[in-house]
Amino acid sequence: MKYRMTLHRRAFALMAAGFVLAALSTLALGACSKKAGSEAKPPKVAVFVPGLVSGSPIYEQLVAGVEKAVAEIPGATCKVVEAGFNQAEWQAKLAALAATGEFDLIATSNPALPELCKKVVADFPAARFFVADAWLPGAERIHTVLYNQYEQGYIVGYLAGLVTTSGLPGANPEKKAGLIVAQRYPTLDELIEPGFAAGLAAAAPGAALETRVIGNWYDANKAAELAGNLIDGGVDVLLPIAGGAGQGAVSAAKARGRYAVWFDGNGYGAAPGTVLGCAILRQDRLVYEKVKALLAPGGAALYGKAEIVGAKEGYVDFDDSGAAYKALPETIRRPFEERLSALRSGSASFPVTGLSR
Repeated sequence: MKYRMTLHRRAFALMAAGFVLAALSTLALGACSKKAGSEAKPPKVAVFVPGLVSGSPIYEQLVAGVEKAVAEIPGATCKVVEAGFNQAEWQAKLAALAATGEFDLIATSNPALPELCKKVVADFPAARFFVADAWLPGAERIHTVLYNQYEQGYIVGYLAGLVTTSGLPGANPEKKAGLIVAQRYPTLDELIEPGFAAGLAAAAPGAALETRVIGNWYDANKAAELAGNLIDGGVDVLLPIAGGAGQGAVSAAKARGRYAVWFDGNGYGAAPGTVLGCAILRQDRLVYEKVKALLAPGGAALYGKAEIVGAKEGYVDFDDSGAAYKALPETIRRPFEERLSALRSGSASFPVTGLSR
């Protein structure tokens, strides 16, 4: 009897163990299925545009880069949110986007955005951000890439210096260039304006640079008025850094028989014959590469890092496709292209280490 009871107990134990193993196996398979499903879930990406896409080359390229990356990932989707020009509303709109919890990545572009993203991450820790054209090292869940816009400013500054000392119609002996900006911000103060001034001085020693501030990114009439005042004071080449308002400055230059150089995209069509050269950012390429990398396995290692790219890496460059540039005399194009080639090869460079604030 005792032997039979022992056998029964063993049999019961074996049966119980079998049930436990079966249950554990079922749970394990369920967990694996859920994990696999989670891993296979197509990513969702939001593009936060601090302004409007249309008319802004840097934001047009931002959207194009994200859309190209998403198109190469099966099932991935992209949503574009335009936040408008009221900067006081950007943080609330960014927080509302993060609060949905829908997106694996929010991509944006603006030097002011990293600090706003940092505040949003504090309230929504699941949010992940990529910010192009910006600098914020050591910020968890945020990856930034800053363009060497000192080099970008230098490129068009050098061309402006060659133009202002040339025999082109409209160039005058004053040797003055003008910079018309929407507002002051760190990238402008620390990179763009000093770079433009350095390029101008390298091509035209003793040339003066005068800067005027519009106060917003959309008032083309104010930009035209400021441009007219600069032209009256002897300026013969203008660089607008003013978003949609920049068209006003270019229109004034065209009406007065003066010249302009352009920033961030192809601006030859803004005023054919007036815009002589365009220093560009390959933002579409950068955004495409970074979004693909961040969504790939191991992409999380990029968060917290800040990078700087420039002419040598091919992200800061010059668009020489315009008819107005091609029509420039050899006495301008040859020395300009020699300097541009030196920047592209890295034999000439202006290293930057980020922004001070």
